[in-house]
Amino acid sequence: MEMLARPKSALRRRRRGTFALAAGWAAGFFLIARGLHAAMSASETVCVWLFLGLIAGSVPGLYREAGREGRTRSAWGWFALSAAALWAGLFCLRYVSPARPELNFPQRTFCGILWGLGTVLPGFSASPVMMALGLYQPILEDLSAMRWLALAQCLPGAILTAALLARGAERLFRTRYADVSHAVLGLVCASALSMTPTRYRGAWEIAFSAVSGAAGFALARLMERFKPEI
Repeated sequence: MEMLARPKSALRRRRRGTFALAAGWAAGFFLIARGLHAAMSASETVCVWLFLGLIAGSVPGLYREAGREGRTRSAWGWFALSAAALWAGLFCLRYVSPARPELNFPQRTFCGILWGLGTVLPGFSASPVMMALGLYQPILEDLSAMRWLALAQCLPGAILTAALLARGAERLFRTRYADVSHAVLGLVCASALSMTPTRYRGAWEIAFSAVSGAAGFALARLMERFKPEI
């Protein structure tokens, strides 16, 4: 957040960390994408449960962080409001709006905006929302095939969203931490519920989904142990 809100001062203070962050970002987007695309092609349901396990494993830590400055009625109100708004919005977009076989420029821009929000809002991930809307697989194919022109259409939304919201989000977390952090927790819970699979191709997929979800949960809990003190 400091890097986005005040890049000059952050670069001076965290130059080594910035390089590591950029390297990890590139590895996550371009190296892991190909293997994840292959896994999604084999069974999207099993991969979705891996994401659900990761989210479930991170929720206890997010819950503790959200309550770091107390839990007021206002904070729980923002939790309920953000969760209900996102769930209702995803439901309408997923089941009411007509599906398109290929992504167009507005949809790619929307994916970029989600990436930008995922960068600015701690704990919020764009992937569950994109999965719920059926946008994740096409974007993953673009990343796997290195379709630079298609991916470039996502950049304006991502860069503008992160740049425009970084300082505002930093200020909100500083002045209204409990309300904002509980709202983010509501977004995380709603996105997870909206992407939960309800159809399976057989007992084998149910079994593999259970193993995948448990592995994701265990990985998230393991990563919690290595959380740095900043």
